[in-house]
Amino acid sequence: MPPPPRVVLLTDARMAGHAAPGHPERPERLAAVESGVADGAAIAGAQLDRPRVEPATRGALERVHSPIYLERLEAAAHDGLGWIDMDTYIGPGSWEAARLAAGATIQAARSVASGDAAVAFAVVRPPGHHAGRQRAAGFCLVNNVAVAVGELRAAGLAQRIAILDWDVHHGDGTQAIYDEDPDLCYASTHQMPLYPGSGRADERGSAAGIGSKHNAPLSPGSGDEAFLRAWRETLLPAVTAFAPEAILASAGYDAHRLDPLAELGVTSDGFAALGAEVGRLARQLGLPGVALTLEGGYDLDALQESAAGTVIGILGGLAGTDRA
Repeated sequence: MPPPPRVVLLTDARMAGHAAPGHPERPERLAAVESGVADGAAIAGAQLDRPRVEPATRGALERVHSPIYLERLEAAAHDGLGWIDMDTYIGPGSWEAARLAAGATIQAARSVASGDAAVAFAVVRPPGHHAGRQRAAGFCLVNNVAVAVGELRAAGLAQRIAILDWDVHHGDGTQAIYDEDPDLCYASTHQMPLYPGSGRADERGSAAGIGSKHNAPLSPGSGDEAFLRAWRETLLPAVTAFAPEAILASAGYDAHRLDPLAELGVTSDGFAALGAEVGRLARQLGLPGVALTLEGGYDLDALQESAAGTVIGILGGLAGTDRA
């Protein structure tokens, strides 16, 4: 009898040190998603491991972000709680939290790419996909998934990499960082109109990267049917044709119907169904699994249920037992 699949959960309580009173991106999100990942692993009969998280090194961060930007972030954190824009704050615990979030995402990516895990979920905050090379925005300070891409390449574990982004907001920072990169496939569903306003279907990349970026904007209230159709009929076929050597997911759950910041109307079952599709894709491509990093999602119950569904779905898709 084969051993159970391995699920790696990467989180650290020190990420709760990034906090501002009344902000929707709050420390309690960590416990909700952590519980969801553990629930999903248990229901799927997987082995759950919780390795210690190591913060990202300055070298890893500088593969994506400019040194001057990082120096300014660190200095701003040391100065006390302040606001970068109307949505994005930084305080005394923010620099440590950001380094831990990027470090956990790196570890998740490496765990799967090296074949040590079927699912590795970096349960992190602050989120990352709005952060650009020299810009914090949209609750994000460091672009965690972009940093993980750089580390996979530096380690020789993968060159052609796909990022699947199902956060309700378009990952403008991630797309901009890799817009000219033909070896980075970015695929996103997101509500439109909604912050940040980017992510039109005709945004396909630039220079050598033209054709490697794929956006499927959805109208408010689209729900599971339109959400899953966009992935099944447009985005996942594009990823399949790209033939990545690794799949990373920017796993945001603010598309959920209970989320207070958006109106896309996806359910926890919708996220589970997408997880199954992604697991099947990884199996079809001969990949060992999928690495995920938490982006948005601000209703705690929705976060827990959706994370559980994602883990169950991916493992079922990988094993061919998802009944789809």
